[in-house]
Parts: sequence; structure tokens; C-alpha cells
Amino acid sequence: MTRKNILSVKRIVVKIGTSSLILPNGKINLSNIDELAFVLSDLNNNGYEVILVTSGAIGVGLNVLGMDKRPKGIADQQALASIGQVELMSLYTQMFRRYSQKVSQLLLTRDVTDFPTSRENAENALNALLGLGIIPIINENDAIAVDEMDHQTKFGDNDKLGAIISKLVNADLLIMLSDIDGLFDKNPTIYDDAKIFNEIHEITDELRQMAGGAGSRFGTGGMTSKLAAAQILFENGQEMVLTNGERIREIKEIIEGREIGTYFHQKS
Repeated sequence: MTRKNILSVKRIVVKIGTSSLILPNGKINLSNIDELAFVLSDLNNNGYEVILVTSGAIGVGLNVLGMDKRPKGIADQQALASIGQVELMSLYTQMFRRYSQKVSQLLLTRDVTDFPTSRENAENALNALLGLGIIPIINENDAIAVDEMDHQTKFGDNDKLGAIISKLVNADLLIMLSDIDGLFDKNPTIYDDAKIFNEIHEITDELRQMAGGAGSRFGTGGMTSKLAAAQILFENGQEMVLTNGERIREIKEIIEGREIGTYFHQKS
């Protein structure tokens, strides 16, 4: 069966997690970043409007400094994020340039999207960039946003950021690239009989209980955060596909309506 709603999408947000950008040994997954740049550039050439929401600043910072685990201190993590963000954008710029695609960078904190004036400014900037055929690359400003501040500046995770950006620009579809093929009824890395959900129409308490914790030592977003992101989209009448970031070329097949990953949409 074809997912017919997806066939008419024009504006797409793609969210990629740290586990898809950093190899298990802590090195940068260059082939994945290159493939992402190729696929998104190709989509842009074919008339789609594309926004990339990326994680990975701290993971790349660890790689730059040759460290194998996150430091515990908040200031040290902020420094890592600042170092890693420069390197991450440099990599993206190089890779997208191979396919003659221009990109831009936006670093956001929660207060930007919470306050009406700054939210409107961000929305206007994104619409202007898309109008110019540029792919905006968005990350949380991890060097600034920390939980310990009195007012909330942190999104919590980039799954939520992907949903908030999708809502901000009224995207037709959020494609969330994870380290798993979709949402399963149990952990597929442990249980051979785990079954994938092809479609989800409602975020229930049962689904939330099923969702596990964070999946890797570099990432922070487990299934719980992906369901929270889907809930944000549902409240705005939007849709999402959760799929594996190891098979980035499948993005094109997802947009062609192929049944890949888990499709989150409400029944009309």
C-alpha cells in the first residue's frame, strides 16, 4: 500500500540524531554525512523545500579533542558543544558543496521559539532561506542552553526541536532518522520476535510505557522523546516518519509513499 498523504508533501524537515553521525568508536560517520548531503541536495533540486535539524555538536567535539566520554561538568560540555558545532558545520558545508548546494546555520534556544517576536523572526528567516533554495541546518545552541538556568532555554532533546521546527514552518512531513528501523512493540535488539508498527494514529499511555530510554552513549533521545515529538505534531495536524539513519537513501522512497519505518499520522 502507498502512503497517499505523503505523495503531496513539499516542505520537509529531516532530523538526524547523534547515533547516525558518530560511529560506535567515536569517529565521525563521514559516509552518512555525505549521503545525507547528496539526498537532501537531490530533493532540493527536485523542488522540495528541505530543513535539516541536526544533533552531534558534543559528539563531534569529543572527536575533535580525542575524548571518549562526555565530561560531567556543564561548562565543559558547553565548551565541547562550541568546538564541535564549528567542525560539524564545516563538514556539512564541505559535503553539501560537493553537490552544489548552499546551506545556512541557525542555532536556537527554547526561548527563541517560546517568545512571539523572536519566534516570528526565526520563522521569517527560515521562509526567506527556503525561498532562496538554501537548506537551513538547525541545532540547539548547546553552548548556551542548559537546564540549570532559571528560565527554560533548552528544548530537552533534538527530537522535540525537530517537531517544534516542523510546527514553526508548517512542514508537510518530519522525517526522523534514528538508530532503529521504527517503533517496535519491544526492543528489537533483544527480542527476535519484535514487530514494527507500520502506522501510529494516536500516542497512547500504552505506547509511552513501551518506549525505552536513550539508546547510545553519544545520543540522548530514546523512543520516549520520539513519541513526545509525534504528539507535538499531532496537536498541529502534522505527520512524521520514524526510520533508520543508516539507510538515508530511503528518504526518497519514503517521499514516494513506500511503507518504510513507522508512519505517524492521524486518521482523517
